[in-house]
Amino acid sequence: MASAVSVSRQVVSAALALLLLVAGFWASWGTAQHVIFQTGREHGHVVLDRCDGGTCGGSFAPSAEGPVRTPKVTMDRSVGEKKGVELPVVIKPDTAQAVRVGPAGFFKAWIPLGGALLLASVVIAGGMRHRRLAWITGGAGAVLLSAAWATLGF
Repeated sequence: MASAVSVSRQVVSAALALLLLVAGFWASWGTAQHVIFQTGREHGHVVLDRCDGGTCGGSFAPSAEGPVRTPKVTMDRSVGEKKGVELPVVIKPDTAQAVRVGPAGFFKAWIPLGGALLLASVVIAGGMRHRRLAWITGGAGAVLLSAAWATLGF
């Protein structure tokens, strides 16, 4: 009986940890795909002229010569983005939504995965009793979140 409870606890904990990691990856991928696969997308810089609530907006200047398809863009706001700052961005296809690129944009896109790694480490340690794997998972999440914080000003 005790063995069956132990096995079922580990199976449920593994499923929960996997669910957390898949959800974190899925939440990150919506933004990260535009940062990682930039070819074929419109590149440029945005000068933020307004930030309110959870979004910022500004005028877009493309890197390549040609007509400006999206003169005004919006982007999700984070702590490091203030009015008057010029940021390198890529435009999501068929939208006026900009995504920050470079190291700061890369790590910012993966913040949900970092949080999911931290949460999964607690489940792995408590439910599965795999302390070493929990430390590795939690450490990876902490490194990812620390890198996002460190590159926020760049």
